[in-house]
Order: sequence, then C-alpha cells, then structure tokens
Amino acid sequence: MKIRIPYLSRLFERGPLVAVIRLNGAIGAGGRAQLNDEAMAPVIEKAFKRGKPKAVALLINSPGGSPVQSSLIAARIRRLADEKDIPVHAFVEDVAASGGYWLASAADDIWTDEASIVGSIGVISAGFGAHVLLSRQGVERRVYTSGKSKSFLDPFLPEKPEDIDRLTGLLEQMHDVFERQVKSRRGDKLAKDDALFTGEFWLGHRAVELGLTDGIGHLTPKMKDIYGDKVRFAQYGRKRGLFQRFGMALAQDTITTIEERAAYARFGL
Repeated sequence: MKIRIPYLSRLFERGPLVAVIRLNGAIGAGGRAQLNDEAMAPVIEKAFKRGKPKAVALLINSPGGSPVQSSLIAARIRRLADEKDIPVHAFVEDVAASGGYWLASAADDIWTDEASIVGSIGVISAGFGAHVLLSRQGVERRVYTSGKSKSFLDPFLPEKPEDIDRLTGLLEQMHDVFERQVKSRRGDKLAKDDALFTGEFWLGHRAVELGLTDGIGHLTPKMKDIYGDKVRFAQYGRKRGLFQRFGMALAQDTITTIEERAAYARFGL
C-alpha cells in the first residue's frame, strides 16, 4: 500500500516552467550581429524542448535590422510553438521596432512597459555617394559589366533614376511582406488606422489602442497572473564569446557596436 504524506508532496511539488528567451540587440546576418537565425536557432530550440515548458516568453529589446533574419527567427518560433502546442508571450523592454516588432509578432500576445517604443513597421535602405569626392581628387571610376544592372546603386557613380525606381519597388515589396506578417498575427486586434504601416512608432498605451500590443505588463507578474505564483523561469540567450567576455573586442566588433547604437538612437535611446 502506497502511503502519501500531504506535507512532503507539497514540499516537492514544482510549479509550471516558463522558458524565457532574451532577444536583445540589432538584427543582422552573420556572426557579428547580436540577433540572427544562425546564432539564435540552438537557443530557441533548447528553450522549447528542455524541461517541458508550460509557455515560452520572449524578452525583446531590439531596434530592428535585417527583414530576412527577422522573418527567419519569427518563423522558427512559430513553428516550434505550433509543433509543441506551447503558448508564446512577448515582453517589450525599451523598444520593439521594425524587425524587433516582427519578432514580437511571433507571440500570441505582446506586453510592454508604459514607456516602451513599439512600431516602425516599414523598410529602409540607406547609403552614401562618393562620386563627387572622387572627381575632386582626380580619381576616375571605371566599371565594366556584362549586364546593365550589375552596377546597381554603385556608390562611386552618380545615381541613376532607373536604379532608384528599382530600389523603391523592392522596398515596397518588402514592406508588403512585413505588413502581411503583422496582419496575419494580430488580425482583428489591429485598429483601422492609416498610420499603422507608415513607419511611425508609439509608446506603450498608444500601441495598445492601435492593437499592436495587448496591454501594459512585465514578465514576472504577468506570468504569475497567468500560470500561478509557483511559476518557475528558465533563462535562455546568446552567450558572449571569449573575447567579448574579457573586453577584448576587435575592430569589427567596434564597428558593429557603433551601428547598433545608431539604430537605437533613431528612437531616442
């Protein structure tokens, strides 16, 4: 006969587990960027599989970046959530803008601080033209191609109207992809407001009114509200490399840091 001691059973009873994935930094291809699918894939896979989590929480602080990497990371999160039937909650810290909001849209609900910045649903391309500088220095640019579009947007040649038209068309197509992602995830929650997809961004309460987020809330209290006071958390995030841990950043890392700071600066951060 099995004897059950109520006090001991309560003592060893464990609460539901929430896996917390930190998505922090600019989004870009390659190992230099803080967030990209290659680097985050093992982190995300582990979070969904280890310890049979009751839910997954995304802790987001990102000004955006590569649309493709944003799409890949968000798609991976949705695939695992659907396969394992695990709800996903997003919590925005300072900012979830542009690609950062794309990541947030992968969640079933999105929560922010009152001062969080949300939105910037748009696509941007920026660069520099150096042809005037070269001509002043007496440098002649020579380009030979076997296709009329191979010198597309060459920064050392004057801009061509046809190149600008082509780039604008590509940006509009990418904008449509982003808009479809948001509409497919947020659905009827979205307000009928013409400003939603103009690249504008808002603070917490206004983002709720527009349907971009679901409310004001922070990770621990919100998860306790949903899963009870005994909820447990397991943290997952990209680990820093050996050089970064000892402060020995290379020149390329410095450039990456400057680019990332510039991305945050667009939102006053």
